[in-house]
Parts: sequence; structure tokens; C-alpha cells
Amino acid sequence: MARSRRGRAVDGILVLDKPEGPTSNQALQSVKRLFDAAKAGHTGSLDPLATGVLPICFGEATKFTQFLLEADKVYTATFRFGVTTTTGDAQGEVLERRAADGVSAQAAEQAVAGFRGTIAQIPSMYSALKQGGRPLYELARQGIEVERAPRQVKIYEFRIDDFRGGEHSELDVLIHCSKGTYIRTLAEDLGQVLGCGAHVIRLRRIASGPFGEAEAVSLDHIHSLRESAPAKELDTLLRPTDAALVDRQPLELTDSLSWYFLRGQPVTVSGVLSAEVGEGDMVRVFRAPGEFLGLGEVLEDGRIKPHRLVRSIGH
Repeated sequence: MARSRRGRAVDGILVLDKPEGPTSNQALQSVKRLFDAAKAGHTGSLDPLATGVLPICFGEATKFTQFLLEADKVYTATFRFGVTTTTGDAQGEVLERRAADGVSAQAAEQAVAGFRGTIAQIPSMYSALKQGGRPLYELARQGIEVERAPRQVKIYEFRIDDFRGGEHSELDVLIHCSKGTYIRTLAEDLGQVLGCGAHVIRLRRIASGPFGEAEAVSLDHIHSLRESAPAKELDTLLRPTDAALVDRQPLELTDSLSWYFLRGQPVTVSGVLSAEVGEGDMVRVFRAPGEFLGLGEVLEDGRIKPHRLVRSIGH
């Protein structure tokens, strides 16, 4: 007999402002308990040191986490030169100290320019990347180092917001990057180019896909609301299930076409798709008046094939 799942059936996306300290999974579990939710998952790990935007998907929204995992991210960070650590951030043990008073703002800008565009990164041993089913950081904590293949990432923007010179110069930066970019590795590589080493002392994610920090809710605020209200009252904090897919064109089907679509059959629509949408593209599919059914894939002949459905069949 299958075990019944504990918790409420909650659907939607919470844009959490993760605090410094807990891991992404610890933050997820806290939120899941506060919402008394049966099913939830986060959409891209943040280091314990890091704060900021961590979208958490509940229920049916977990079917679309991949789209947020693959989305671009934007970070602000502070790099400190002259010190390298085991983890590439302030939580690691110091490996080496070197004077960084010779680093100038101009030298930093010239070095940063070399990291814009498509670059190759070797993931840190303290990343969550898995090898043989185990996160690299677990191996690193056991003193095990394994070979990691370089990965291609894109740095769309790498901007210096402030430079503070001195024995251990510091650099405040903004970085807009593709999925899989390691900010700690950027700091370490930048420090290597400048010949003095570097690590991250502050890291904040200010955007993840369509979500920004202005709409993020703090864990303290959720705790405060929960103290005086039942779990279901927290649902007002959630964004719609399709909020992660706003860059996909919406498509509304009639009741009859929805019936076939929900049963896995491609449907024919005419005159509703923009010229930019073509074969293989995904569209957000709704049943009037605005009930989200899931994602549809555009076929060669223009029909829309169900790609991923939400729990709508039988409604």
C-alpha cells in the first residue's frame, strides 16, 4: 500500500529571500513546514553564505522547476583580494595570504573584462555538483579531490560597482550570468589573474529567471504570519504555477479543445501564435477563462502537443 503524503495540497511559487546561514534545502524544509505543504522543491542552490532570491515551487509547480533551474541569474557580490580559502568564500579555511595593495581599480577592470562573454569554469570541489551520485562538497570535506571537467558558461554582464584599495583590496560587483555559473570560481579565477588570490565575502542573488528581490519574502516574515494565522493563509504569498513560464506565449483553448489536450492529444489552433513561435517551442496553455493547463509543444504542422500538464483532468 502506498504511503499517504503528509501535508496540504498547495500549488504555486514562493519567491523566498533566503537568509545567510541555512542551506537551500534547510530553507526549503522550513518553508514547507510553515505552509504544511505536501510537496515542495527549490530551484537552484544558494551557498549558506549567500542570501537572496530562492524560488520555491509547491505541488503542481514542481513540474516546471527545470525552467527556473535553467534560467539566467543575477548576483551582487564582494570579492576580497589577497586571501584564498578552501571553499572560495569566507566560510572556508585560509590557504594563503598575499598582499593585494598593488591591485588598482584599473587593473581590476582590465581583469574583469576578460571574464565577460562565454568562458570556461572548473567547478569548485565545494560545489553541489554531483559525481557518482554524491555532491562534490561531501567528497571535499573528506579530503577527496576529483577531476572536474571545465564547463562553458555565459557572463552577460560583469560590472564593478565599487573598488576599495588596501592590503586586502575589495571589489563590489554585479554579475548577470547563465545557469551553472559559480561566483566563487569567478572570484578565485579573477584573483589568480591579478596574482594575489581572492575569495567571496558577500553574495546575494537579486534575480532568478523572472523573479527579483523586490518580490521576495523573508523567512522571518513567513514565521511572523504563521504565528497568528493557519497555514492556508500563507497561500496569499504564492505566485501562480505558470509564473515561472512568463516568457512563453500564452494560448487559450476552448473547452472542447482542452478536453483533447488534457488527454494527451495534439490540438489544432489557428491564427493565435506569434510569428516568433515555431516548431519545438513551448507555449503556456490555458482553458477559458484563464485556467492554466500546462505546457504545449508546437509541432511541425502547427498543432500543439501536450508537453507537461498540471492536475486539471476531470475538472
